[in-house]
Amino acid sequence: MATPLLILLAVGGIAILLFLVIVVRLQAFVALLIASIVVAILGGVPLAEIATQIQDGMGSTLGYISIVVGLGAMFGELLQLSGGAERIARTMLNRFGESRAQWALGITGLIVSTPVFFDVALILFIPLVYSLAKRTKTSLLYYGVPLIAGMAVAHAFIPPTPGPVAVASILNADLGWVIMIGVIAGIPATAIGGVYFGKLLASRIDIKVPAYMERETPIPTDEKELPSFGLVMTIILLPLVLILANTVATIQLEEGSGLRDLLAFLGHPFIALIIATLFSFYSLGTLRGYTREDILKIATKSMEPVGLIILVTGAGGVFGKVLIATGVGTALANAMAASNLPVVLLAFLIALVLRVSQGSATVAIVTSAGLIGPVIVGFNYSPPLIACITIAIASGATMLSHVNDSGFWLVNRYFGMTEKDTIRVWTLVSSVVGFIGLIVALIMSLFFS
Repeated sequence: MATPLLILLAVGGIAILLFLVIVVRLQAFVALLIASIVVAILGGVPLAEIATQIQDGMGSTLGYISIVVGLGAMFGELLQLSGGAERIARTMLNRFGESRAQWALGITGLIVSTPVFFDVALILFIPLVYSLAKRTKTSLLYYGVPLIAGMAVAHAFIPPTPGPVAVASILNADLGWVIMIGVIAGIPATAIGGVYFGKLLASRIDIKVPAYMERETPIPTDEKELPSFGLVMTIILLPLVLILANTVATIQLEEGSGLRDLLAFLGHPFIALIIATLFSFYSLGTLRGYTREDILKIATKSMEPVGLIILVTGAGGVFGKVLIATGVGTALANAMAASNLPVVLLAFLIALVLRVSQGSATVAIVTSAGLIGPVIVGFNYSPPLIACITIAIASGATMLSHVNDSGFWLVNRYFGMTEKDTIRVWTLVSSVVGFIGLIVALIMSLFFS
């Protein structure tokens, strides 16, 4: 099939996906599978081989993503229930002081949303925002925007959150490099999108604590019942440090070195997260009076919200597998070589279009990664450059959150804003975070091209 027809096939496949998700209102997992089957048929894949392509695509993706996301969800759930997340927020506020509470909330959002999902983190910490806003008689946005910006950054850029992990899995990216570049992008994104725009938006839009939320604000946990700040930070940073140590060892130590082999073992995301999860079970569970049955229930309950994420990500892997089988990947690689468009920018634009069109960041991420994956294979990019591409995809899938995104309505409810103000606030903040992520990814890519 000629290159223009293959590219048209890719566009048609995305159009089918968007139609099924937006118009038919079909669940994204099923929509991705149907779109994959249609593309396979139109692309000339033999009918007898389509089911095998689906199985291979799902298996190769879930073999990685399901373990990482599942383990991350377990210690994230225990971190929440034990009061560890609450401890981080209180310590940050005490250290920074009320005058710099914006920075404390931004950093809290950045730290906590790495192992805890965005919606859970927002529900946990919105009472602190309410309290500070009422105490200082300022707009809710002054403290709320830094919090949601930090959470959005962590949710998009820093593993083990599902977004960057999904892209890293599909693109075969080194998670150590993804973490490093994600953090480098995340700090200015939180500072500008959170602290600066928090002040700016608060001066223009006066939002008070919504009356219907007064009843939903939980009673703060007793200070003595909370785990220590050092312990909580150790649990969160442990897997990240192990993964980063593996990446550094790969660069600095000679191949065959015993230390390098040990760090490669400990720093693999599977092993690093297993260690962190077991440590959290013991330190936040057993030592704090939880029985084995309690810990088992918590770990099992943590799997409920991640099931759909894992399935959608796997279906995205199927879509990418089918695109490779039809030759679309090779066609895109050839087209990109002729266009002179940087691959980081191309990845960002694809994710942005998908994000705006259908709302789901997860669908935008996995579909974009599936389209870009064959291009990366064809050009043999370096690990740090693939990490830049990963952050670019996550950035595009973060921008312009609007009425077709569940996150839009979550912020709308907890801030008690009108739809117009939610667009002025949340859509703007998500766009600033995504744009800064793109800029950092582009600048970093210049050093690794």
